[in-house]
Amino acid sequence: MSGKQGSFRAPFRPPFRPGRRGIGPGPGPFGAMPLEKPKDFKGTLRRLLAYLQPHRAALLVVAAAAVASTAFTIVSPKILGLTTTVIFEGIMQGRSGTPGAGIDYGRIGQILLLLAALYCFSALCGYLQQYIMAGVAQKTVYRMRDDLYKKLDRLPLHFFDSRPHGDILSRVTNDMDLIGTTLQQSLTQLITAAVSLGGTLVMMLAISGWLTLIASVTLPASFLITVLITRRSQKHFAAQQKELGELNGHVEEIYGGHMIVKAFGREKEAITRFEEINDRLYEAGWKAQFISGVMMPLLSFVGNIGYVLISVVGAVFVIQGRVAIGDVQAFIQYARHFSHPIVQTANIANIFQATIAAAERVFEILDEAEEEDDSARAGAPASLSGAVNFENVTFGYRPGVTVIDRLTIAVKSGQTVAIVGPTGAGKTTLVNLLMRFYEVNGGRITVDGVDIREIRRSALRSLFGMVLQDTWLFHGTIRENIAYGREEATEEEIVRAARVARADHFIRTLPDGYDTVLNEEASNLSQGQKQLLTIARAILADPAILILDEATSSVDTRTEQLIQKAMTALMQGRTSFVIAHRLSTIRNADLIIVMNEGRVIEQGTHASLLARNGFYADLYRSQFSTPA
Repeated sequence: MSGKQGSFRAPFRPPFRPGRRGIGPGPGPFGAMPLEKPKDFKGTLRRLLAYLQPHRAALLVVAAAAVASTAFTIVSPKILGLTTTVIFEGIMQGRSGTPGAGIDYGRIGQILLLLAALYCFSALCGYLQQYIMAGVAQKTVYRMRDDLYKKLDRLPLHFFDSRPHGDILSRVTNDMDLIGTTLQQSLTQLITAAVSLGGTLVMMLAISGWLTLIASVTLPASFLITVLITRRSQKHFAAQQKELGELNGHVEEIYGGHMIVKAFGREKEAITRFEEINDRLYEAGWKAQFISGVMMPLLSFVGNIGYVLISVVGAVFVIQGRVAIGDVQAFIQYARHFSHPIVQTANIANIFQATIAAAERVFEILDEAEEEDDSARAGAPASLSGAVNFENVTFGYRPGVTVIDRLTIAVKSGQTVAIVGPTGAGKTTLVNLLMRFYEVNGGRITVDGVDIREIRRSALRSLFGMVLQDTWLFHGTIRENIAYGREEATEEEIVRAARVARADHFIRTLPDGYDTVLNEEASNLSQGQKQLLTIARAILADPAILILDEATSSVDTRTEQLIQKAMTALMQGRTSFVIAHRLSTIRNADLIIVMNEGRVIEQGTHASLLARNGFYADLYRSQFSTPA
């Protein structure tokens, strides 16, 4: 994504966070079982196949290799049976006293060499199909993931605000992984299963139609067992995935806030809750595994009945001379493997159901309305003074619900403008509109007299530097995090920015200084230290306009005073917007704008607003007056 929460000069995108429920397919008796069915199976399948279109030639080679590999495997039992027949005939001729009778070892050697060649060629075809299919699958998923990631970067901010981050994360990771696995394995397995089923049936019919009829008697029973067990186990696997998601969410929540849990002495409640979910997970998992585990013993029982019938009838046919003994041996092998393609096909059907559902979730994001393309618009003004005007601006996140109503503000170049007001007054919304994270419903916002809708978003956002209350640092060194605001910055510039932000001292006390690697949550720094780094990042970016959203809220009073001095120097000559709840930090602002319910109700300097004895004065006294 091109931007992150913290101090930056690029588009903002909220960081992904894991969801608290298992999303997507979970295991079933044959592998993955779909927890949700696709709404448009055919349409989604066509779109998925469109991603495979550039690899048609490779897919034809894969199909040919799969057919060849399976065909050679199918023929092998028939040829192996010839060995048994040669040995059997040699022994029988010897017992009957036939002159020169004996086992033809030369013939056996030829058969074994032929078998070895077939097995090697089959293995080579199998290797070829897996090698090519792995490349096709990964290239396809690479293209889909690339399209998805670029799409996310083009989506408006309200898309992320209106959806759980865990759901988006699941589509980008879990659903894409499932699609990749299915393309790499299940497509070739489907070809193999179809060829194996048809080829085995042909070979069985070639040996004996009667034996094939006897073998097919057990198929309805096997199919019925498979269907009944699948139906019963599927709901338990779905319940297992649901409980597993709840368990993961509970563990994530409790261990993420373990200090609060301990502080309020709620360990027993947390353990009790864990045990309740764990018990339900055990119950669902036990039933799912037990019911699905019963299937193979039942199928083996039915299959063994078939083997007994085939062996008895086959022996009679051998005695009668209707079938060679080696063919009976081959037929038993065919009968043993005949049910495997059926079970495999059922498995693949379930996997495809889950995969199409996953692909549908991915395509839903790809079909989302994007931000309007403004690449043809002009860039930022060459010489910027920083005058910003809100002219009769109206905005609402949802139709019919107005957050900002006919707002008019005139900010002169170089002014420091403080925006204050109660929670929900529209302060942060004002910043979102200024940077075109959202588009105004009415009125306009101008920078140096130019409507910001006439400026490319990338050019507009390059004018701003932001320091937000919620810090964001990525996994990397402190040097890399500071330089995120300007990648071409030199070491000297990075250190200078850290000094201005009063961060240089604590950085040098760390074991590796500026080379200290921050973990993913930056938990190896205090909240105040993280805020200092984001301020250093904004200082290094050297933006034309500053936006500070409670930038000093997470530091102690002494550090706040030091940062205020640094920020005062930084804001010299720049237009600055300061969102503040602690009114002590904005006394020296050139203009204080007081907002309430989306409207500007007061504006002026600190002294003039106190003299007016209105809303601002009440806010100020509520923070600094001492009750009698």
